[in-house]
Amino acid sequence: MITPIEWLGTRVRFLDQTKLPLEVSTIDTDDYHVVAEAIRSLKLRGAPLIGVAAAYGVALAAVTSPTSTISEYKKGLFSVIDYFAETRPTAVNLFWSLNRLKSIVQSSSSVEKIRTAVVAEAIAIHREDAEMCEKIGKHGATLIPQSATILTHCNAGALATGGRGTAVGVITTAHEMGKKIHVFVDETRPLLQGARLTTWELQQAGIKHTLITDNTAAFLFQQHKIDLVIVGADRIAANGDAANKIGTYNLAVLAHYHNTPLYIAAPSSTIDPTIPSGSGIPIEERHAKEVTEGFGVRTAPAGIKVYSPAFDITPAILISGIITEKGIHRFPYNFQTTA
Repeated sequence: MITPIEWLGTRVRFLDQTKLPLEVSTIDTDDYHVVAEAIRSLKLRGAPLIGVAAAYGVALAAVTSPTSTISEYKKGLFSVIDYFAETRPTAVNLFWSLNRLKSIVQSSSSVEKIRTAVVAEAIAIHREDAEMCEKIGKHGATLIPQSATILTHCNAGALATGGRGTAVGVITTAHEMGKKIHVFVDETRPLLQGARLTTWELQQAGIKHTLITDNTAAFLFQQHKIDLVIVGADRIAANGDAANKIGTYNLAVLAHYHNTPLYIAAPSSTIDPTIPSGSGIPIEERHAKEVTEGFGVRTAPAGIKVYSPAFDITPAILISGIITEKGIHRFPYNFQTTA
């Protein structure tokens, strides 16, 4: 299985996803700043993986920070936790993970206890995400017919999580069950996570797939070539509204018009019961250069204005089901407590 990040005792090793699929390159570091920068620059990306990576970043700080008074040590770790909280605003898994570590730091009574407990908790967060992915895959696979053509957007596979993935994890699980699957993969502009990452994962898994431009999806629906859509999510509100990679809402509208089910696959750590609806989800905006100079090649005139939200909101009414490790939830959704 693909391993996008691993704990090496006093160091972290992670895949630089910006270099895929042309190069499989890993980075080893004992510096939490390097991990935070990797999250910001999308070397590490995907909501569940961001949570895991931030936990390991805090663990690095806990291990490498010089011994001092307990109050100064705690103050330093709280500062690191705040530092990671500012990396990316939309993925709630980040804050779910950091809050767990913050609680440990607050309640521990010695420097050594904090070090041991923070590292153990970070490893547990990673392990739990892998276990949730396995369960999501098994629940979601029941929704896939014996023969199916699936459309997916962005990357919600092993590269985005601590395990086999969410949306892609459902697909790989169904494939392992012997179901005949073909996947249409949106390239996912402007950073091409579908083209660069999802196709790479599906290729390694031996699953038949076809890459399409984002604008091709509507024509495939019109030709009745899509049986179902499965995507991930970065934050799900209490009412089931879901934030996912920009372009997901387009697919939800298309699927609804063409009477095709669209499913969200995500761990319960992606559900934010404190936000009543999608209108309260903060949407990250990315740098204009990702649109005008993607991958170092200018494709638009210099100085033009760009609007580049990283995510959009799919209303709950357009979601046929939300697949978590606890089962398949149906509209109307009511995640008052994490489901």
